[in-house]
Amino acid sequence: MPSIDTHVHINFDSFAGELEAVRERWQQAGVSRLVHSCVEPSEFAAIRDIADRFEEVSFAVGLHPLSADKWHDALADDIRAKAQSDPRVVAIGETGLDFFKAENGDKQKAAFTAQLDIARDLDLPVIIHCRDAAEKMVEMLGPIWRDRGPVRGVMHCWSGTPEQTQWFLDLGFYVSFSGIVTFKSAKGVRESVKIVPDDRLLVETDCPFLAPAPHRGKRNEPAFVAHVVDRVAEIRNSDPEAIAALTTANACQLFRLH
Repeated sequence: MPSIDTHVHINFDSFAGELEAVRERWQQAGVSRLVHSCVEPSEFAAIRDIADRFEEVSFAVGLHPLSADKWHDALADDIRAKAQSDPRVVAIGETGLDFFKAENGDKQKAAFTAQLDIARDLDLPVIIHCRDAAEKMVEMLGPIWRDRGPVRGVMHCWSGTPEQTQWFLDLGFYVSFSGIVTFKSAKGVRESVKIVPDDRLLVETDCPFLAPAPHRGKRNEPAFVAHVVDRVAEIRNSDPEAIAALTTANACQLFRLH
């Protein structure tokens, strides 16, 4: 049952010295490709080194909204240059808005807008982080879509309500679900799983965070995306093989994976 984990952070220290074993487990679990996200452009070299080691890894470059205080105009040039420097760069991000842990909204919006422009110019999708910011993000994206044109992308690790989910589907985004769908408290997320069209559905781990049941409380890793696939299949009255196949096809379409 081949599948693609569309959002990982295996460059983090919690994986240090263990990547070969972690890779063996994701291969045994049928994970055929990984998309490695980026929190800050300073991670780029380390992420690229991982892709050099493991041919199934593609990656992104961008600035996370919780790092938006580091934003300056030269960083946009740096992200653009890095994105153009390696054909394995398949996305810009992760970027977006996070008003749960931070209140520097203007700085976040400036960084997000600039990265949307880079993605549009380079014809790359964006990996979008959105926490406690769905309404503000939609209000922001509407005029941008109208005045500058839309950008392809994915709402990653989505935990919004069905109503919010539809807002982003209407903007043309894919929606990616993580181990949150296995949490007992995530009823709204499971309702969102039901309404995403087959051709816009993705799965991820967001490892090392948010390990799915039955691994809650442990470090998450790409092999555990199988639990997300299983739960999404159950919610959608499908079977895991079908969900793995369609989410793999969708990931290849969005990120232009071969």
